[in-house]
Amino acid sequence: MSKETAFLALSRFGMGAAPGEAQRIAADPSGWVLAQLDQPAALPPELAGFLSGPEMARREAEARKIKDEPQAKVRKAQLHRSYNDEAAARTRAAAASATPFIERLVHFWSNHFTVSTARPVIAPLAGAFEREAIRPFVTGRFRDMLRAATRHPAMLVYLDNIQSIGPNSVGGQKRGKGLNENLARELLELHTLGVDGGYTQADVGALARILTGWTVIPESGAFRYVANLHEPGPKTLLGQVHDGGESEGEIALILLSRHVSTARFVAAKLARHFIADNPPPVVVDALARTFLETDGDLKAVTRQLVRRSEAWSSPLSKVRSPNDLVIATARLLGAEMGVRSADADHKLFLSLAVMGQAPWSAPSPAGWPDRAEAWLGPESLMRRLEWAKMVADRFVRRVPDGLDQIIAAAGPATRQAVAGAQGAEALFLLLASREFQRR
Repeated sequence: MSKETAFLALSRFGMGAAPGEAQRIAADPSGWVLAQLDQPAALPPELAGFLSGPEMARREAEARKIKDEPQAKVRKAQLHRSYNDEAAARTRAAAASATPFIERLVHFWSNHFTVSTARPVIAPLAGAFEREAIRPFVTGRFRDMLRAATRHPAMLVYLDNIQSIGPNSVGGQKRGKGLNENLARELLELHTLGVDGGYTQADVGALARILTGWTVIPESGAFRYVANLHEPGPKTLLGQVHDGGESEGEIALILLSRHVSTARFVAAKLARHFIADNPPPVVVDALARTFLETDGDLKAVTRQLVRRSEAWSSPLSKVRSPNDLVIATARLLGAEMGVRSADADHKLFLSLAVMGQAPWSAPSPAGWPDRAEAWLGPESLMRRLEWAKMVADRFVRRVPDGLDQIIAAAGPATRQAVAGAQGAEALFLLLASREFQRR
């Protein structure tokens, strides 16, 4: 192997290269990636101490009930500050991680099962959703992550299932309320089968009725199935009849998790994220086959991905999103940029917000786009360059030893440009280079 292959591993599968890191893994970059899959997706120390999803849901519900306007503003500001704090901590955790492949998988799956602060009520819940419904399952079974994500208070609130009531249920007849199909539609279109996965509007309605009664109890913020809100009677989803209360939803999620369309949809998204905007069909076929053969074992699917020769093609083809760019820069510059303080956390969060990708704030349930054109518009490029200049000016005196190893892995034009510059200009040219802007 070579240092160039090591840099590819660190950029494509990890979160960017720290000085000296390529040299440490150069003997076996693929082994370095694969070994991380056998390590549990433990909670990083940076994320310790944040409150659970149910507790944050309870506090958010309490804040909405406060009638005194000044007091209500104080409570809402506290909740929003908790979001900012965890967003910065998440970024620092990825920058400092000894298992950056796991962190990349956490970010990938969190985006797949998007809950977004585009609805402000989600801001206090988003970090807990990722900690509780995503991180524990990134090397587990897809069906377990699907279940955890669907039942989490953040998802039930974000996609309005707490407002979905069976019209013929006891509660529906008393309240005169009916179905909300948001969660059912996104489960089919975005989380499992995909938009071309073979479902119909009738399936959306059936799944919405199946999920009635899946709600959040305001007093505790926890998930609860409420039988009096559940639509009675049989429902037919993808040709299968469901009629059994809470178990209907559990069985439906297993059905969706094992569907051939889900296998292909997930395989295509993984291949697109790690290989190319238009991934090779042969890779998608292989990943989908492994998904089906292993009953959605994400460790097996991901291991198959890493072992594909197409995943090791060069040059780097994927454009780094702002989130990737900030984390890669923090890894490059080391502890100085990752230090924890209120001011440093604010700057990390502001960096992401200014470049248009504050954590957990995707514009829709579809999540952040994973294609180059989403991040290469004129305004986006200008923001990247302005940010790179700011970072270079601020951190040039604290560039760590070993930066020359990263420069050596860049292309000839970048090496020549950096070699002919000094100080902040040299660092800026590296951060703005094609090699650093891609993964």
